Amino acid sequence: MSVNSASHDGASDSTPPPISLGWEEWVSLPELGLPAIKAKIDTGARTSSLHAIAIEPFGSEANPQVRFIMQPNPNDLSVQVTCSAKVVGKRSVTSSNGETEMRFVINTPLKIGTHIETVNVTLTNRETMSYRMLIGRSSITANMNVVPSESFIQPVIGFEAYKKHKQKSPTRRPLRIAILTQDPDNYSNNSMINAAEKRGHIIDCVETSRCCISINNIRPDVHFEGRPLPKYDAIIPRIGAPMTFYGMAVVRQFETMGVYCVNSSNAIGTSRDKLMAHQMLAKHDLDMPNTAFAMSYHDTKALIDLAGGVPVLIKLLSSTQGNGVILAQTQQAAESLIDSFRGLRADFLVQEFVKEASGTDIRCFVVDGKIVGSMQRTALPGEFRSNLHRGGTARWIKLTDKEHKTALRAAKILGLTVAGVDLLRTHTGPKILEVNSSPGLEGIESVTGKNIADKIIQAIERNTPSLMRRTKTQFEKAVNK
Repeated sequence: MSVNSASHDGASDSTPPPISLGWEEWVSLPELGLPAIKAKIDTGARTSSLHAIAIEPFGSEANPQVRFIMQPNPNDLSVQVTCSAKVVGKRSVTSSNGETEMRFVINTPLKIGTHIETVNVTLTNRETMSYRMLIGRSSITANMNVVPSESFIQPVIGFEAYKKHKQKSPTRRPLRIAILTQDPDNYSNNSMINAAEKRGHIIDCVETSRCCISINNIRPDVHFEGRPLPKYDAIIPRIGAPMTFYGMAVVRQFETMGVYCVNSSNAIGTSRDKLMAHQMLAKHDLDMPNTAFAMSYHDTKALIDLAGGVPVLIKLLSSTQGNGVILAQTQQAAESLIDSFRGLRADFLVQEFVKEASGTDIRCFVVDGKIVGSMQRTALPGEFRSNLHRGGTARWIKLTDKEHKTALRAAKILGLTVAGVDLLRTHTGPKILEVNSSPGLEGIESVTGKNIADKIIQAIERNTPSLMRRTKTQFEKAVNK
């Protein structure tokens, strides 16, 4: 990979006003999420360099990326910023003591005072140096006047900037993302892969069942095919119902490792447990069809009565996409099904069948506290389940204010960043049927014409932290890893 030696790639054609620099200045690298760095201005050095540890290249030959940890304050190593950037080349650099090193080169805007210049910077470990950044003559343009006898001619920023920086939205940067899935080639995964790559990120599909987790208090890891997986910035769990228990364990492991997970293991588990989800939603006064649950054979009739009488729906707690949901039209059929499920030791609940819904429901797609799409699904004639996987049809629908608020509250109560909230429209207002932690994208994107996958990737960008505070032990783990 060759490196363009131009000193101001991407600079404006208009001549910026002159600027004076001392031999040391406070600078920032905004695209890397570094608001304050004390830098040495050294016209004797050709190349600019930035302190970087735990340097990890990733990406493809066509789109090479590098991730590294920057510790801007030499006197406080607990302040660490995880940075990512596109690699523009590699360069052999000989230091002042005569040692030659091959370094990654990145191209990034450098801000000094009000002046911004895009420069090439090499990455190297400068932990023994007094300055975390050295600005060489290749980054000094004609309008810059260096005054060797002066220091801090430009405004002083200070490391306090990192306290304010942590409270702000993270700087957008290339991320390494993984989708946990058993079906890498399905529509939803391909849509998110395309959205992530268009925004400059690297994204992998990881088969959940083939992950092996290493549980210890020193270096927790997730392995795949005998090797530790790379360090991901974010995980998108697409955990199918049969994989719920193991999938939650894998997500928990990533959480232990400090990786941002779009939906947490607790949120996934709560939404999958229909009984717990209904109890939590009811606790917060959200309406749903009358639901009953019991263990004893003696309570069969009471169960049906509590659900409002026949017809009733009998749902396995692990049901998904309409599977494991049976409509019992008569008392005899309901009692027979309940007794059969009990005989199989299956966990199930009995729920009111809302006739006025007429085989239709509303799917509200929630991403990061906002409704990004909604559709009405209608079952085939003679079918009560409106799932698109079962042949149902869908069309765009405008939500009422109450439906909008109900869907958002349901996702928030269950702790889901991404959720499909299914509602029934009734004369008394919306009733919640279910909240899905791995909603499919094909139907909602087709009906609404919106790029929902892009909304999910943008949510990851907003929520993936760029500033990481770690203990000394955690820092040593990261460096040695």
